[in-house]
Amino acid sequence: MVKLTKYILLACIVLTQQACVKDLQDDINDGGWNHERTILDIQFENQIGTALIETVDAATGDINLAINVDAVPDLSNIRLKKLQLSYQAEASLEVGDALNFENGSRSASITVTSATGETRNYTITVSEFTETLVGTWDVKKLTIYGGTGPEYGGGAVMQLTDKPWCWSETYGPQAECDNVLTFTMTGVTDEGNTSGICINDAGDDGKYADFIFLGDGNKENPGVDIDLKKFYRQIPEGESTWVRDYAANTITFTDKEGRKTTGSLVAAGTEDLGNGLSMTIERNAFAFNLSGTDDWTNIYSDYDKFVKKVRRYWISVSKR
Repeated sequence: MVKLTKYILLACIVLTQQACVKDLQDDINDGGWNHERTILDIQFENQIGTALIETVDAATGDINLAINVDAVPDLSNIRLKKLQLSYQAEASLEVGDALNFENGSRSASITVTSATGETRNYTITVSEFTETLVGTWDVKKLTIYGGTGPEYGGGAVMQLTDKPWCWSETYGPQAECDNVLTFTMTGVTDEGNTSGICINDAGDDGKYADFIFLGDGNKENPGVDIDLKKFYRQIPEGESTWVRDYAANTITFTDKEGRKTTGSLVAAGTEDLGNGLSMTIERNAFAFNLSGTDDWTNIYSDYDKFVKKVRRYWISVSKR
């Protein structure tokens, strides 16, 4: 009799636990526990970069983003391209729907509702974006920061044309200093990055630099010329494509053979490079971080700075 009672009690406990698990699972499925009502990601057509999403409080939130106004007639019909919400939440707007930002505040709203019926109203504010790359740029000078052991005086910042004896008289770096860069924009990628075409015209002299470091200065193989296009041909000759990633602050060029180079457009100012070295940019420059190799044997030489331990490279430009 005692054993029978124990079995009955055990069976009751098991059935009760199963019922509790079932009730809990039903509650999870029904969303009765879920108060989340958050926009995790949002993107509109012709949006540049990622949206800045901020939860202000339980009932409100703010979203700030940029729209490429060169690609739309106005801001009255901006369609939603992507919307990611917290689990089980629903929104007043669906992908493909449009909002009207053509108003004084350049704003519109979207409401997100949780599984429990609570709401949060997000105010979306749009800024007008124009791609600053688009236009014509004159190349003015080419500058490098290079050298092994800058903490020991081995580094230097200098223009490639400062040492003309290192290069060809005809096709040295001076051939680049009348080049003209023309940027056009063709679209926006799925990630919200601008993209387009760059034409690097040879300028009045009709020449591109070959970036051949003459063998007379070759410390390791005297007399053998060295092709340094891997360092200094960062903007391709002729036509190339470009993609500007605003989140990473980079511009990637792709030439006709598929070679990619990545740098950034920097504004006027002075870059502190450490060890008492700096680079002053008068207007704008395309800047590229390069990866050279330390050469302690030839420290202090032009060979070390131009060929071996190249660190950073600027193509200074002026926009017309």
